[in-house]
Amino acid sequence: MKTAKKLIALTLTLLMVLAFTACGSGPEAKGPIKIATKPMTEQYILGEMLKLLIEEKTDYTAEITKGVGGGTSNIQPAMEKGDFDLYPEYTSSGWMMVLKHDSAGVSDEEMFEKLQSEYSEKYGMTWVGLYGFNNTFTIAVSKKTADQYHLKTGSDLAKVSDKLVFGGNPDYIERADGFPALCDIYGYEFKDVKDIDIGLKYQALEKGDIDVTNGFTTDAQLSRDTVRVLEDDKHYQVNYFCSTVVREDALETYPELKETLMLMDGILTDREMAGLNDQVENQGKEDVDVAREFLAEKGLVKGE
Repeated sequence: MKTAKKLIALTLTLLMVLAFTACGSGPEAKGPIKIATKPMTEQYILGEMLKLLIEEKTDYTAEITKGVGGGTSNIQPAMEKGDFDLYPEYTSSGWMMVLKHDSAGVSDEEMFEKLQSEYSEKYGMTWVGLYGFNNTFTIAVSKKTADQYHLKTGSDLAKVSDKLVFGGNPDYIERADGFPALCDIYGYEFKDVKDIDIGLKYQALEKGDIDVTNGFTTDAQLSRDTVRVLEDDKHYQVNYFCSTVVREDALETYPELKETLMLMDGILTDREMAGLNDQVENQGKEDVDVAREFLAEKGLVKGE
């Protein structure tokens, strides 16, 4: 009798342990997937997209740490320590800042393949998907100037640069790989060069105070019809395609994560990203609302 009671008690104990273990093995018991973003509008929107996809396509939860100061230089060490599971990163930033490689002579395809293999070997991380847009340096002109001189490429601009005024933020004008190198590559000889505060240069361009300026291909202002981006036909600028860097142990812990992250593959053009940035920066919309609306239009999440 005592033996039977002991067996029953042991069986009940085992069942309780198994039940408790089962309850503790679900996605909610693993804790949220931790996302980091750099301190810029574009990254805030992308972080919200990743969170929305994770929470609507899986049973996992996610939390975002917005605007980590220092960007790559601080997020990468935090990723290595396991403080974050994933974040949006740019190919040339990882290539040059993390792996310390020179970008010269490396194709985009080769770079991405080596980013995946070297991150895996050195850091236990990988890159998943390419969002589609390329946030790199660019040269922009007013629509009026583009129409007047029939400008489509950087080489077109070289033919009439002596008639035009360049206005750029001081750090770009002074850095060796910025304005001076650009002028050497294309042979620019502008009529005048002005230092313009980074937050005012597009305003100066639209007002006609300057004719040409430097920018990034996904700047909010470049989604407007008043500005034209010139093609870098001499391929001087390094490409910064955006992707998701993720810890490999996170992919193991959350089996559906990689497939979910791949939903971002090829989802955005330069102009679309610029337009989303514009909605937040100039139209007063919340980044999470802009992210949801865009993903809903793509049929990936439910709209509000």
